[in-house]
Amino acid sequence: MLPFSDSLWICQSLLFLILVHHGFTLIKYTPLYPVKKYTQQQQSSEKIDFISANVYQFNKEYNRFIKLIEKHQPSIFLTMESNADWEKALQHLEKEYIYQHKVTLENTYGMHLYSKIEIKNSKTHYFVADDIPTIEAHLETEDGFKFVFFGVHPPPPSPTEEETSKERDGDLLSTAKCVKKLHEPVIVVGDFNNVAWSKSSILFRKTSHLIDPRIGRSFVPTFHAKYRLLRFPIDLMFHSENIFIKELKTLENFGSDHLPVYCSFFIDHQNENQENRIDHATENEKAEAEEMIQEGQQEDSSRETVATES
Repeated sequence: MLPFSDSLWICQSLLFLILVHHGFTLIKYTPLYPVKKYTQQQQSSEKIDFISANVYQFNKEYNRFIKLIEKHQPSIFLTMESNADWEKALQHLEKEYIYQHKVTLENTYGMHLYSKIEIKNSKTHYFVADDIPTIEAHLETEDGFKFVFFGVHPPPPSPTEEETSKERDGDLLSTAKCVKKLHEPVIVVGDFNNVAWSKSSILFRKTSHLIDPRIGRSFVPTFHAKYRLLRFPIDLMFHSENIFIKELKTLENFGSDHLPVYCSFFIDHQNENQENRIDHATENEKAEAEEMIQEGQQEDSSRETVATES
């Protein structure tokens, strides 16, 4: 048996190595990490902005959310956990947000997309389960810029949800494969139930060839809305290299357990400043992603059709 002093030294050394490892990872999500700056040029699009919000299905403070949208006037907003009651409440906004894509569910996985920008076409994917939707919407701005907006909300691994992360990871990586086939600018937004530096999030980023805008910026923590010191960044977004982020932040609490995320951006097809920020998956990582997709599709979920508040 090692003397106590030697054991203590080993424990301290291991703790130091762990802190160094995680510190190197987490510092990327601060302004201290160097990222090349860019300026908006004349050939770029007008400013586009969106709000992404997990509204919490059992939250009845509809007016607080409506006032938040009316205050910030985003071009687009996405709601998650929105059911028939939320859809009815949000009808008030449909006069201004005349383009919509609605997936109304009562299992806490409903999603609604509202847009002032024309939605040329849209579809609902069910990549790993027939009750977990992903929205894919193709939009075109008045100044002629096209882009694709994905809304995602995979299930979290938890005692009350799924025992493993297989469905979550399979759903996200299926979205990544779908994104990779597209040639238009792409944004993927939603409650990932995952942090950006986790293994599956990094694999998502590499598989999709998208950029994580938190790198060189900030964590943008969203959950739990009520606990400032115990808040994690699980409402994420990723974007292609021809989309440039102007602002990314959380907004005020409206009664949900998640804070809403606000983002403004522009599209510039002639700016190559971000191409070096794209990471590519290795052959082993590609194989791992395919395996995770298959495992997600094979996972036997046991969600209720109509969820009840626990």
